Amino acid sequence: MKNKYLLRSTRKKQNKVSVVLITIVLVMLIVVVSVGKRDISRRQAEYDKKEERLLEQIEAENKRAEEIAEYEKYTKTKKYAEEVAKEKLGLVKEDEIIFKEE
Repeated sequence: MKNKYLLRSTRKKQNKVSVVLITIVLVMLIVVVSVGKRDISRRQAEYDKKEERLLEQIEAENKRAEEIAEYEKYTKTKKYAEEVAKEKLGLVKEDEIIFKEE
Protein backbone atom coordinates (compact mmCIF):
# COMPACT_ATOMS: atom_id res chain seq x y z
CA MET A 1 0.00 0.00 0.00
CA LYS A 2 2.83 2.31 0.84
CA ASN A 3 4.40 1.54 -2.50
CA LYS A 4 1.27 2.58 -4.42
CA TYR A 5 1.12 5.86 -2.54
CA LEU A 6 4.75 6.62 -3.46
CA LEU A 7 4.10 5.87 -7.10
CA ARG A 8 1.09 8.17 -7.19
CA SER A 9 2.91 11.04 -5.50
CA THR A 10 5.89 10.59 -7.84
CA ARG A 11 3.60 10.65 -10.88
CA LYS A 12 1.87 13.80 -9.60
CA LYS A 13 5.24 15.48 -9.13
CA GLN A 14 6.31 14.41 -12.61
CA ASN A 15 3.06 15.73 -14.05
CA LYS A 16 3.52 19.07 -12.28
CA VAL A 17 7.11 19.34 -13.51
CA SER A 18 5.97 18.47 -17.04
CA VAL A 19 3.25 21.11 -16.93
CA VAL A 20 5.73 23.73 -15.67
CA LEU A 21 8.27 22.83 -18.36
CA ILE A 22 5.64 22.95 -21.10
CA THR A 23 4.44 26.33 -19.80
CA ILE A 24 8.00 27.68 -19.81
CA VAL A 25 8.56 26.45 -23.37
CA LEU A 26 5.29 28.04 -24.52
CA VAL A 27 6.18 31.36 -22.89
CA MET A 28 9.60 31.26 -24.56
CA LEU A 29 7.98 30.56 -27.94
CA ILE A 30 5.57 33.46 -27.47
CA VAL A 31 8.47 35.79 -26.65
CA VAL A 32 10.48 34.65 -29.67
CA VAL A 33 7.50 35.05 -32.00
CA SER A 34 6.72 38.50 -30.60
CA VAL A 35 10.29 39.71 -31.08
CA GLY A 36 10.34 38.28 -34.60
CA LYS A 37 7.04 39.96 -35.45
CA ARG A 38 8.31 43.32 -34.19
CA ASP A 39 11.47 42.97 -36.29
CA ILE A 40 9.46 42.05 -39.38
CA SER A 41 7.11 45.01 -38.83
CA ARG A 42 10.09 47.37 -38.55
CA ARG A 43 11.62 46.02 -41.74
CA GLN A 44 8.28 46.30 -43.54
CA ALA A 45 8.05 49.96 -42.56
CA GLU A 46 11.56 50.55 -43.91
CA TYR A 47 10.68 48.79 -47.17
CA ASP A 48 7.51 50.88 -47.51
CA LYS A 49 9.53 54.09 -47.13
CA LYS A 50 12.10 52.86 -49.63
CA GLU A 51 9.35 51.92 -52.09
CA GLU A 52 7.85 55.40 -51.78
CA ARG A 53 11.24 57.05 -52.45
CA LEU A 54 11.82 54.81 -55.47
CA LEU A 55 8.37 55.58 -56.89
CA GLU A 56 9.12 59.30 -56.53
CA GLN A 57 12.43 58.79 -58.36
CA ILE A 58 10.66 56.89 -61.13
CA GLU A 59 8.15 59.72 -61.50
CA ALA A 60 10.95 62.30 -61.65
CA GLU A 61 12.84 60.27 -64.26
CA ASN A 62 9.69 59.84 -66.37
CA LYS A 63 9.15 63.61 -66.26
CA ARG A 64 12.78 64.16 -67.23
CA ALA A 65 12.42 61.69 -70.12
CA GLU A 66 9.41 63.65 -71.37
CA GLU A 67 11.38 66.90 -71.18
CA ILE A 68 14.25 65.33 -73.10
CA ALA A 69 11.84 64.06 -75.76
CA GLU A 70 10.36 67.57 -76.11
CA TYR A 71 13.85 69.08 -76.35
CA GLU A 72 14.78 66.51 -78.99
CA LYS A 73 11.76 67.54 -81.06
CA TYR A 74 12.74 71.21 -80.60
CA THR A 75 16.32 70.58 -81.77
CA LYS A 76 14.99 69.26 -85.06
CA THR A 77 13.12 72.48 -85.86
CA LYS A 78 14.25 75.27 -88.14
CA LYS A 79 13.89 77.81 -85.32
CA TYR A 80 16.46 75.96 -83.22
CA ALA A 81 18.92 75.81 -86.13
CA GLU A 82 18.56 79.58 -86.64
CA GLU A 83 19.13 80.29 -82.93
CA VAL A 84 22.28 78.16 -82.85
CA ALA A 85 23.56 79.81 -86.02
CA LYS A 86 23.03 83.27 -84.53
CA GLU A 87 24.30 82.61 -81.02
CA LYS A 88 27.21 80.28 -81.55
CA LEU A 89 28.30 80.95 -85.11
CA GLY A 90 27.40 84.65 -85.33
CA LEU A 91 25.54 84.19 -88.61
CA VAL A 92 22.71 86.49 -89.76
CA LYS A 93 20.06 86.35 -92.45
CA GLU A 94 20.65 88.23 -95.70
CA ASP A 95 17.97 90.86 -95.07
CA GLU A 96 18.91 91.52 -91.40
CA ILE A 97 20.59 94.75 -90.33
CA ILE A 98 23.05 94.60 -87.46
CA PHE A 99 23.58 97.55 -85.17
CA LYS A 100 26.71 97.68 -83.04
CA GLU A 101 27.21 99.84 -80.00
CA GLU A 102 30.21 102.06 -79.85
